[in-house]
Amino acid sequence: MVLLSGGMDSGVCAAIAVGETEAAALHVSYGQRTEGRERQAFQQICERLGIRRRLVIRNEVLGQVGGSALTDPHIPVPEAGQQIGQGEIPVTYVPFRNAHFLSAAVSWAETLGAARVYIGAVEQDSSGYPDCRPAYYRAFNEVVKAGTREGNIEIVTPLIALRKAEIVKLGLKVGAPFEVTWSCYSREDRACGRCESCVLRLRAFSEAGAEDPIPYAVVATNHRM
Repeated sequence: MVLLSGGMDSGVCAAIAVGETEAAALHVSYGQRTEGRERQAFQQICERLGIRRRLVIRNEVLGQVGGSALTDPHIPVPEAGQQIGQGEIPVTYVPFRNAHFLSAAVSWAETLGAARVYIGAVEQDSSGYPDCRPAYYRAFNEVVKAGTREGNIEIVTPLIALRKAEIVKLGLKVGAPFEVTWSCYSREDRACGRCESCVLRLRAFSEAGAEDPIPYAVVATNHRM
């Protein structure tokens, strides 16, 4: 099964999972700013990839604890800085989010009898979130091994060591439906083009020599750095 947020990376990860398995897809809404748009992207990606078994759940914890610009409307989503991922962890980090997602995914995987949980975590060319590091997933796999009935469910991270441009190239190769993915942190009509997620995505397509097929309100000049 695959954790599918609806973004670029998870869309590529889903396409990989479909090529390797009879994939099921899990989407978690958690009160984020673009919740409705991401859920729409999830459904559209599943349709394009032929994923029939789907589960959409809601996590109330992350929105209630706050502490992130993605879940707290009083914390503005910042524009991307000059050196993404090289300073402090940004306010768009949702505290320990991926642990919540993975726990739900492993529970469903155990129910389904699935042997693998795919997640599109990326360490390179990223905002520097601590729950996107390889060590985190190695540790989580030990937790899964110790805490499940058979201990044979594996968290797999096929994109974690790739740069964003490499992810775009891989997505084009495996048929990821980029045109229905959504990465923007702040808008649901047209991607803002200024937040870190938009800038990383635009830069990746530019470096891959491809055109990003989603609409943008503004394209930040620093996406070409």
